Amino acid sequence: MAEQIPVYLFTGFLEAGKTRFIQETMQDPRFNEGDRTLLVVCEEGIEEFEPSDFADKGNVYMKALERPEDLTSAKLAGWQKQCHAQRIVLEYNGMWPLQRLFEALPRGWVIYQNFLFADAGTFLNYNANMRSLVVDKLQACELVVFNRTDAKTDKLAFHKIVRGLNRRCAIAFEWPDGHVEYDEIEDPLPFDLNAKVVEIADADFAIWYRDIVEEMDKYAGKVVRFTGLTAVSGRLPTGCFLAGRHVMTCCAEDIQFMGLICRWPEAEALKNGSWLRVTARLAYKYHRMYGRRGPVLSAISAQAAQAPAEPVATFD
Repeated sequence: MAEQIPVYLFTGFLEAGKTRFIQETMQDPRFNEGDRTLLVVCEEGIEEFEPSDFADKGNVYMKALERPEDLTSAKLAGWQKQCHAQRIVLEYNGMWPLQRLFEALPRGWVIYQNFLFADAGTFLNYNANMRSLVVDKLQACELVVFNRTDAKTDKLAFHKIVRGLNRRCAIAFEWPDGHVEYDEIEDPLPFDLNAKVVEIADADFAIWYRDIVEEMDKYAGKVVRFTGLTAVSGRLPTGCFLAGRHVMTCCAEDIQFMGLICRWPEAEALKNGSWLRVTARLAYKYHRMYGRRGPVLSAISAQAAQAPAEPVATFD
């Protein structure tokens, strides 16, 4: 088994504050206890690193990548071997997709922490004009820091964007004077989980689907009602169909059908692509179509329905 090399990943767009945060981290004696550190820089920003100020500058080795084509497993592994690095600090270019990095990580390299930095003054513009890149970075991060927060910052708007993509990461707002506020806005679900029948509105399908996948246990035994698109196939067991919706996370290119296994004696009579109003009881159990445990519906009723006003569900 390969030795695990921890990777501390910092992502974000230009002037988002990544370099300053890394510089301050490397100057902190608490972060430097003699471990040999490879600092990989994937972009040239306004600020530059000052290695002479690092707390343990003799054990920090800087390498730069100028083009995404240069990001290869062989190059990264070679650098790590060359300096005998015990950990990696990686400042990643916000314009490069994270998948390129994940595919290039050498064997044994493990992302220990993933931070996203954004300028509060430009974040909404990036989200509007470069949505796919924002989604790419937000979905994987553990902490997002909005630098240069001021009285005009719409924290609720930022919260909604982040939570629409990542419900688990922490959200921090850093003001110019250095003080930090953490997002403590609660996200009540738009449906009543304590109702006898949990009614899922058409506009809330994407939120419900994500919640059911992430926290299935709380749905066990619940009766739900929603409008779904049927998917039938000879690969499905007898008496089963898929009920779901096409869901768009960020843009048209990423639309995917997200369905749940539904058991119903009349499944064989269904037409592929028909809309149904499904009332079903949920269980969390193994099903071979998932290849693991997952949400399985047992239909109480399934009636023909009109397509939702917006057939493609979103998180907005």
